[in-house]
Amino acid sequence: MIRISLDLMGGDFGPQVVIPGAAKALDRHPDISFVFYGLKEQCDPVLAKFPKLREKSVFHDCELAVSMEEKPSQALRRGRYVSTMWRSIEAVKTGDADVAVSAGNTGALMAMAKFCLRTMANIERPAIAAIWPTLKGESIVLDVGATIGADSQQLMDFALMGGAMARALFEIERPTIGLLNVGVEEVKGQEEVKEAGRLLREANIDSLEYSGFVEGNDLGKGTVDVVVTEGFSGNIALKTAEGTAKQIAEYLRAAMSRTLLARIGYLFAKGAFDMLREKLDPSKVNGGVFLGLNGIVIKSHGGANAEGIAAAIEVGYDMAKNGLNQKIENDLKKYHAKRLPPMGPEAA
Repeated sequence: MIRISLDLMGGDFGPQVVIPGAAKALDRHPDISFVFYGLKEQCDPVLAKFPKLREKSVFHDCELAVSMEEKPSQALRRGRYVSTMWRSIEAVKTGDADVAVSAGNTGALMAMAKFCLRTMANIERPAIAAIWPTLKGESIVLDVGATIGADSQQLMDFALMGGAMARALFEIERPTIGLLNVGVEEVKGQEEVKEAGRLLREANIDSLEYSGFVEGNDLGKGTVDVVVTEGFSGNIALKTAEGTAKQIAEYLRAAMSRTLLARIGYLFAKGAFDMLREKLDPSKVNGGVFLGLNGIVIKSHGGANAEGIAAAIEVGYDMAKNGLNQKIENDLKKYHAKRLPPMGPEAA
């Protein structure tokens, strides 16, 4: 049984969408149980519509919900120990849940998760990893917004954590890793990125395969299983991809309704367009994973629909079931053990 701690008040729509999303996830994964944190007056009427879900959940009434507009510092001061967001994270710390999921304010969620769970040993900064649709299937991109700017060692840590996530999510024995850069040549890019490439080449890590630098157009190609970058460029890449997907969808909608002949053509090609719409649907790949913490936290898009919430819950389910944090901890221990200088006769 995988226990999911869920912030019912997170996101743009709160329990009206989060609860139906949980019901969808439960239908697909009967071995889930939920620990809900919400405001009772708003949640009870919605929960009453899902008796099966209510049977597989425990509800905790909380004092307040963190708004989508609050600054992280403000949310931490006001919501620590009492908010739906904090208590859903705290459930992971106390062992009452295996993973926490929230569609709430990203900055507040990261601040609370870092304060409550703390970072793993040898991890200076956590990262947010996104699942990225590609021509070959899916890949992982990190960091997409947790850390603005990163040195070579932090990029190395991101590579280790992203590789562990790929093994947990995609069940790949030795995922390929690429560093996002302005070119594939070794002489190009910022010094931190070039140094991170050197570290990855020389580390010779058994659990991942370093493939060198990748460019922005490699993200959609699926050139590697894991793309590593710092949070500023990663977040821009993520938002650009989401905006482009919406732009293409709008172009197609406008083109298909422009003339009678176009509408008739759409009827004949409906199956192909439905497949394209499915590929471009952001809810299908919803769920950013906070990596580097002593516990698993999943961030859903704030505007996600019920299907998107279910997808985020299922990412958390997969991470917990496949032992994400154990894989990260093992990889970190192996890497840092190699970095330790050998003990000489005097040290011994």
